[in-house]
This record gives sequence, C-alpha cells and structure tokens, in this order.
Amino acid sequence: MSDVQSWIKETVTTNPVVLFMKGTAQFPQCGFSGRAVQVLKACGVENLVTVNVLDDAEVRQGIKDYSNWPTIPQLYIKGEFIGGSDIMNEMFENGELQAALKD
Repeated sequence: MSDVQSWIKETVTTNPVVLFMKGTAQFPQCGFSGRAVQVLKACGVENLVTVNVLDDAEVRQGIKDYSNWPTIPQLYIKGEFIGGSDIMNEMFENGELQAALKD
C-alpha cells in the first residue's frame, strides 16, 4: 500500500465524516463539491473533515483508486465509502444520509 493509500485509509477511519472534494467547505471549486457540503450542513454535520484534492495530485488520483470510484466529491462516513454527489443527494432526499450520519 502506497503512502497516499495509507494516509487516505487513516483519514477516513479516524474521522467520522470525511469529504474528498475540489476546494474547501468555505470555497468549493466545483458545483458538485459545493452541493455535497450543503447537503452535509443540512444534515447537521458539524465535525466535517474536508480534503481538497486540488492541493495534491497524488491524493486526487489516490482517492479514485482507493474507492474505485472515478469522480470527486467522495463521501466517507465512519470509514465507509458512501458515494458521490448524486448518491448523496438521493440519500438525502429519502432520509438515508441523515440516518447514516446519526448512527
């Protein structure tokens, strides 16, 4: 396992909610990342950890390899890969995301 993969694994398993995104929660650099942050805030997430993949090309590629998912943003809850923006929206609308965040 590469250093990047180890770092990603540690990040997603030691923080309850991690969003790998383009930009930051304060300044999202793409619409999907911005929407992902809004959805999490709407769910009442306060301890959100965000990772700006634009800061590091290795992390940007590494997270796609780690999850086997081609796009950013990517949401992890308690170490488990949840999905990207579309999946988050769908789960938010049917209440699954709120439930996953409460557990």
